[in-house]
Amino acid sequence: MGTPIGNLEDVTLRALRVLKEVDLIAAEDTRVTRKLLSHFEIHTPLTSYHQHTGGGKTDSLVDRIAEGERIALVSDAGMPGVSDPGSDLIERCIARGLPVHPVPGPTAVTAALAASGLSTQRFAFDGFPPRQRKNRVTFFNRLRDEARTVVLYESPRRLCDTLTDLEAVVGAERQIVVAREITKLYETFIRGNIEQVRRRFEAEPPRGECVILLAGAAPEERPPVDLERVEVPEGISTRDLTERLMAEGMPRKEAYRAALRLRNAGCEGEKEE
Repeated sequence: MGTPIGNLEDVTLRALRVLKEVDLIAAEDTRVTRKLLSHFEIHTPLTSYHQHTGGGKTDSLVDRIAEGERIALVSDAGMPGVSDPGSDLIERCIARGLPVHPVPGPTAVTAALAASGLSTQRFAFDGFPPRQRKNRVTFFNRLRDEARTVVLYESPRRLCDTLTDLEAVVGAERQIVVAREITKLYETFIRGNIEQVRRRFEAEPPRGECVILLAGAAPEERPPVDLERVEVPEGISTRDLTERLMAEGMPRKEAYRAALRLRNAGCEGEKEE
């Protein structure tokens, strides 16, 4: 179930009803969830369910659901299971054939993206970058030529180190947005190139969880697509092949024309056989 990422007024009417009707609420941090429940005068029992919860607790909750109890799973903010605890419980329920019903709500990913000013047509969400510098640099190397807008989460304690590594890999001039305290009193969106944003936060250390939005690589920054090495699966549609070529950084019209050529070449090869 999605819960507010800051402003309690963002909770949905359906979420409030479900929180009142279920038998138990499994929460990432009961102290955080209790504030939400208190604000709306909800008295449903709480139990903790976080990243350090053992398999025994998960099995216990699944057993209770199998016996007919209704349990709401919530994280501190946003949707559980999306860079938050909860996926284990969801997977166990599905494996047992038990129903899992999403109750949509606020999420920092789309809220930050919508207000970023960067392209929203196509984007990729990659969660939190690795904490260790070596792994983080490898992680950013994989994103360097990504054509889509990339959305990341980051702790304020690691933000400057992360921006330093990102700048070293993709270059100082790539456009970036850092959103912090989304929907809260001190909500801010810092926009500019990576160097400008990094210097801003070095001078004024951030507070609150941050969302990093990295503009997609410009066409001239990406290597050209080698059509001779593109695999064309049997039966793939022109549309799907076009999307695949676009994911490699090819503009839409060019990707469509290339997809037609590749499919026609494949059909001719089949006839010759």
